[in-house]
Amino acid sequence: MPKVLVCYKWVLDEQDIKIKAGDLSLDSGRAKGKISDYDKNAIEAAVLLVEKYGGSAAALTFGNTKVKQSLKDALSRGPGQAYWIGDDAIADKADAFITANILAAAIRKTDSYDLILCGEGSSDVYNQQIAPRIATLLEIPIVTFVKEIGIETEKVIATRKLGECTETIEIKGPAVISVLPEINKPRIPSLKQVMAAAKKPSAEIKVSDLGLARDDLEAKVVVLSDAGYVMNRKNILFKEASQADNVAKLVANLAQEGIS
Repeated sequence: MPKVLVCYKWVLDEQDIKIKAGDLSLDSGRAKGKISDYDKNAIEAAVLLVEKYGGSAAALTFGNTKVKQSLKDALSRGPGQAYWIGDDAIADKADAFITANILAAAIRKTDSYDLILCGEGSSDVYNQQIAPRIATLLEIPIVTFVKEIGIETEKVIATRKLGECTETIEIKGPAVISVLPEINKPRIPSLKQVMAAAKKPSAEIKVSDLGLARDDLEAKVVVLSDAGYVMNRKNILFKEASQADNVAKLVANLAQEGIS
């Protein structure tokens, strides 16, 4: 019966972020938080494994102090307990290097796990680095781009999606697995599950208790600025009576744009 830990990120809901018309800067003042969409797939994958094979699932997250708001949503999706690390000063500058150092140190501190699941990337920066970095820091194998997971006689059978091909492998835990969105459809927690989440255990982990050195908390990547991107459409309409003529004009216009 596997012990599964799933890592997730609390991000701003991109639907609430506005682009200012003048300088294209981002206005996130009214943006609400949510669990990263890709991480919802990871949580669902962890819970489905436990529902099918037994064992337990726990959740782990790192962010600013607002990350505590995510616990109820995360736990309502099925994990039996959650750990959270909230630090405004570090989270504001955290890149993948810092985040992975903190998550790996927290994993060492909490328990031993057979599987550590992560989403393919996060909804905000999507750098796809957290899972490989955690595996490297913990010195355990990693399997990426996974679309199916099963367990047979203590071995994990994972199917990876690689372009137009798939690759099926077996691996013995402990291991890190990053999953693709198509691995499942995350459940929408029922009212009963939401209410039950409030009774599940959660624990805060302080960054100061993780034994990390100062260099472990220094970002390797510094974001200088964020700006929105506005697509200007030409809105050209082709209104010829013949569809063939419309297609011909479309092809001609595309050719003028250098698209062949």
